[in-house]
Parts: sequence; structure tokens; C-alpha cells
Amino acid sequence: MQPQQFTPAQQVVAGAQMLFVAFGSLVLVPMLTGLDIRVALFTAGIGTLLFQLITRRTVPVFLASSFAFIAPISAGVAQWGISDTMGGLFAAGLVYILLSRVAKIGGVEAINRFLPPVVVGPVIMVIGLSLAPVAVKMALGFAGDTQIVPTSTAMMIALPTLLTALLVSILGKGMLRLLPILSAIVVGYSLSLAFGIVDLTPVKEAAWLALPNFTAPTFNWQAILFMLPVAIAPAVEHIGDMVAISNVTGKNYIKKPGLNRTLMGDGMATSAAALFGGPPNTTYSEVTGAVMLTKNYDPKVMTIGAFFAIGLAMVGKFGAFLLTVPTVVMGGIMILLFGSIAAVGMNTLIKAQVDMSEARNLVIVAITLVFGIGGMVFPFGDFQLQGIALCAVTAILLNLLLPKAKH
Repeated sequence: MQPQQFTPAQQVVAGAQMLFVAFGSLVLVPMLTGLDIRVALFTAGIGTLLFQLITRRTVPVFLASSFAFIAPISAGVAQWGISDTMGGLFAAGLVYILLSRVAKIGGVEAINRFLPPVVVGPVIMVIGLSLAPVAVKMALGFAGDTQIVPTSTAMMIALPTLLTALLVSILGKGMLRLLPILSAIVVGYSLSLAFGIVDLTPVKEAAWLALPNFTAPTFNWQAILFMLPVAIAPAVEHIGDMVAISNVTGKNYIKKPGLNRTLMGDGMATSAAALFGGPPNTTYSEVTGAVMLTKNYDPKVMTIGAFFAIGLAMVGKFGAFLLTVPTVVMGGIMILLFGSIAAVGMNTLIKAQVDMSEARNLVIVAITLVFGIGGMVFPFGDFQLQGIALCAVTAILLNLLLPKAKH
């Protein structure tokens, strides 16, 4: 599979295009978790550059905000504040680095032994399903428990926003098909302007050029223990992303630069993001789709995209504009997004042909799902193990402790 040749000017345009493809997903995480949007742009750029450095600029991927951490970040910020949450996210990046060492010693097989599909699948499903009530409440016009937009108005904005995301993802052609979130934001925002629920005052008051509101991490052992297990599911998803981009380019990135280097790059990008107050980074499948469409396999394109992200992070009015996007628009998009995450978890089980008639597998999946969706909590003194972290620990322990069926 031969890559096309591109001029320097075309590479610059392609780099901007990669950021454009990733943009909707990138800004959605800080929008939902209360983190600074421009910090997320900055740390996506820094994270991508770090990844390219560690992998010796061999893999054409772009790293940005991870959806797996939306619920844990929201819970962490509510309980410990942003700084302590960042300390926990910094430690979560170290989980990737630990797994990179496992991959170096034992390869993919060693990771799959401890984190098989029967563990990872239900944990990913919980990530999506546990957030479903948040999406529906926002689509109905609520911010937390307070209704800020009448339900009738909210539905006239949220449903067309959702429909746009659906139609673009299914019927869109070429590059448009990779932009369902961005397309939905444009439609939802336009409707919000028509209904008069957009306040543009923050844009008028913001400076044109300004540093993002960086937040340094502080280290609280409770927040760290809460975040550590959350990294397991996206770290395993990372392996799937590396297989996908390998198939697109015709190169085996699992072998060269090696899964140990790509996991290390992802972990370093996540820990680096936490140092500035940004969400954890992960590789983006939308960008892999763009690479497939454009046949531009040069990792330099991602470096250019990273510099565009850092530059955009310095535009104060841009960040202020994104903050004016109403919650009902976000709610409409999230209905599809969080459902899609749950479907990815289900597909993990299906692709691996996990036999659900086998009692052992059924128990692992069933308990993990009910613990996650039902809100099970295990208190340990002042610390509580709950949510995705509890699901990850539960699924791993059950997989290690339950005897395997004899065939």
C-alpha cells in the first residue's frame, strides 16, 4: 500500500484537517467535565508531540481527550476539586506506562491474559451506560438538577442535533462522515441562536490572545486510587487502535515501533496533560478514518496538527465562544455518543466470540454491569471504590479468581 506524495503546503493543510476531524470529540470532554477547553486543546497538541517523540515519528495518529474518563473526572472534580483530580489522572497515565513494560516483556498475549475481552467489554459498556442519564437530562434542558431551558424548547434543539449526528455518521460521504459531532454542534448551535438561548457576552469580554487557565496537579491518595483502575479499558482500546491504523497503512505498528512504545507514548501524553489541567489523551479513530480517506500516512501531518491545536489554545475568544454552546446541544450529541461507547463494549465481546452460555463469562459480565449501572459502592474508611474504577477491579478479580471451564 503506497502512500501518496504531498507537497509541504498540502501537508500543512492536511495537518489542519486532522485537527478539524478530531475537534468535536476533543472539546466535548472538557465541555462536559468543567475543564478548560483551551487547556484541552493545548494538552492534545503536547500529548501528540510527546507520542510522536516516543514512537520516533512512525505512527500517524493524533491524541486528544478520552471519553472513558468523563464520568470519573466529573465525580473527581465534585469530590476533590480539579487539582486533586489531575493528580489522580497523572497516576492513571502511569498505568499505561506499566502496561507498556508488560507488553515489552510478554507482548500483547501478556496483556490479554490479564485483560481479556470478557473483562474489557463490560467495563467499556458501563462507561457508556452509566452516562446515559446525564445525556438525557441535558437533552431535556437540565443543568444538574436545575432546568435552565423549557423541555419543549430543549427537545426542538436536542432532537435535530441528535438527528444530524445520526445522518452524518450513516449517510455522510468522504470527510463529512468523520465529522458527526462537529456537524451536530453547528446545527444545534444555529437552532439555539434562533431560540435565543445563547449568551455571547463571554465572547465579547474575552481577550483575543490569552494563555489557557492551566491547573497544576496536587496528589491526594484517594483521588489516585479512584482513577488508577479507570485507565485499564482505554489502555486496552489503544491496542485495537494500533491494529486499526496498522491495517490502514499496511505497516505493523505492534512490532515497530512496538506496543511498548505506543502505550508508553499514550501514558506519557496522559500524565503530561494532567500537569497542565487537561483531560487524559487517547488515540482517535476519527483521525484513523481520515488517514484512510486521504492516504496521507506521514506522521509529520499529526505533528502539524498538534502545533495547530497549541496555537488555537492561545486564542481567548475562541475558548469563550465554545463555552456558549448550550447544554441541550451537548445532550443531543451525547445520546448517540454514550450509546456508541456501550455498543463498542458489546462489540468487544462479540468479536472475541465470548461464550455467554458459559457460567464463568456470564457471571463476570453480569456483576460488572450491575455494579456499574446500579451504582454499587465499596467504602474503605474515607475512601469509596465505585463507578468505572470498581467495575474494572471487579472484572479483573473475577477473571483471575473464577476457575475456567474444562472443555
